[in-house]
Amino acid sequence: MKLHSIISALCVTLLLVSCEKELDFKYHDIAPLTVIEAQLTPDGAKVGITYTTPMDEPMDRTLLTDAVVTLTDLTDGTVYDLHTDSEGFFVDPTPGITGHDYRLAVERAGYRYEADATMYPPTKIKSLEFNWIKMPYDDVALLKGEFYDNDTYDSECYWIKLYRNGETYMWGEMDDRNAIDGVSTFITMTTRRDTDEEDDDTVLFDGDIITVTVSPISLAMHDYLEALQNGSNGPAMFSGDKCLGYFMATSPVSDSIVFHPDEIPEYK
Repeated sequence: MKLHSIISALCVTLLLVSCEKELDFKYHDIAPLTVIEAQLTPDGAKVGITYTTPMDEPMDRTLLTDAVVTLTDLTDGTVYDLHTDSEGFFVDPTPGITGHDYRLAVERAGYRYEADATMYPPTKIKSLEFNWIKMPYDDVALLKGEFYDNDTYDSECYWIKLYRNGETYMWGEMDDRNAIDGVSTFITMTTRRDTDEEDDDTVLFDGDIITVTVSPISLAMHDYLEALQNGSNGPAMFSGDKCLGYFMATSPVSDSIVFHPDEIPEYK
C-alpha cells in the first residue's frame, strides 16, 4: 500500500489519543442515572446494570441486581427471563439467532426501559499484519486488518476491539463505506519503535499478542460508540424512562497476531 493510501486509510483508523491538562470544571449535582450495557451473542445474553458516578467521586461499577430483565424474540415470540450470575450480570445461555429481531426490557424501582436490536451474522477476518511507517517523530507500527463485509445489510457497521495480552488495548467503530470488493480495512497506529519514548497504554514489546475482535453492529450502535469516542453519552438507545447505555445483538469473531518488531517490514 502506498503512503498516500495509508494517510487516506488513517481517516477511518482506530486511533486513540490521550492528553493531560489541568481543567477546572464546575459540575452540577444530578441524580444518578441507570446505565444498561447489554449484548446478545451466539453465547447468549448478558446485561449489566449500574448507576452513573458523580464526577468528583471514585468510579463505582457495582452491579444492580434488583431488576426484572426479559429478552423477547420478536421474530418467533419467545420470551426469556434473565437471571443473575455470580458476578451480578443478568444472563441467559440461549444463543441469538441471525436475522431475528429482539427486544430487551428492564424494569427496576418503578421504571421501565426498552431497546430493540437485530442479530447480525458474523464476518470473517481475512488478514492481520504489522508494518512500520515513518512519522516525523519516530517509526510507528501500523496494525492493518482486513475482514469481509456482509452486503446483506446496507447500514451494517463494525465495532473493532483490540486486546493486548488479553487486556483491553484500543477500540473504535467504523462503517462499511470503505469496503472494496467486499473487503473492509482498518488501520491502527500502535507503538513507536523507540519504546522508551512510548506511553505505557500504547507500548508493545516483542512477543506481545494482539487479539482483534470484529463485531457487526447497527448504525445506531455505531453512532453511540462514536459519541463515546467524542466524550458524549451518545444518542439514546432505550425508550421509556431515561437511562444511558446500549443493547446490541452481534456475532463477534477474533484473530490474533504476535508483535515481533525485528520481523516487521517497512512501507516503501
